[in-house]
Amino acid sequence: MNDFNPRDCLNPVCDIARAAGRRILDVYERGFSVEQKEDRSPLTEADRAAHELICEKLEQLTPGVPVLSEESAKVDYEKRAEWKRFWLVDPLDGTKEFINRNGEFTVNIALIDGHRPVLGVVYVPVTGLTYFAAAGAEAFKQKGECEMQAIHVRRFAGGKPMVVASRSHAGPETEAFLKNLGAHDVVSMGSALKLCLVADGTADVYPRLGPTMEWDTAAAQCVVEAAGGRVTDLDRRPLAYNKSSLLNPSFMVTGAGDYDWYRHLPALK
Repeated sequence: MNDFNPRDCLNPVCDIARAAGRRILDVYERGFSVEQKEDRSPLTEADRAAHELICEKLEQLTPGVPVLSEESAKVDYEKRAEWKRFWLVDPLDGTKEFINRNGEFTVNIALIDGHRPVLGVVYVPVTGLTYFAAAGAEAFKQKGECEMQAIHVRRFAGGKPMVVASRSHAGPETEAFLKNLGAHDVVSMGSALKLCLVADGTADVYPRLGPTMEWDTAAAQCVVEAAGGRVTDLDRRPLAYNKSSLLNPSFMVTGAGDYDWYRHLPALK
């Protein structure tokens, strides 16, 4: 697979994400029970159903390329460290949003190559909206059967910014950032949709000053970067993947322009 081009997989992976979304909606519409995983995070039948479908379809699409899903994440680092290329999947990102029935949950599928996301698909089952991109190409969004649209981050050059905040995980550090920022507007959102709002130019910045996992961000990071934006840690380095710990550092999602968002950060260290 030395001549492998991730763009060749983009349409099939969009189809896989949409098929997983249909599985999720089947559960969403008929009702479900909620279990707890070992880390006390919620788990539903929809998580498992989407996980099984995505893993099966990706293995058919790219035989021999490993799949790391949130629902099968117990792979020793010694084994993962040998992976040059692998699929990184969150079958149902925003389980709390799913349980609360607000529609703000997504299916996230990313292809990681050399510690960077080179393909990303974020699908919103309730609205039928898909965000997708591959490295070296534009980013797009498509709603249902409508024509796909190229998306681009917007350029901020001062004034009153639009800031994305987490629906379920805003904390005191984010509140301090917003206070330091001065006058601003906020849009609250769940799941990987927060990054996508920067990617499509709806918002200027998304500060995530708290824990996330690699599968939460990889697909949307690819979309943001293809749309002209950045997803960086607080030292301004792009988020990297397949680390010994799958936990992300705090990070910032920003659009175009040279505005220094980092100067508004509270003292976190």
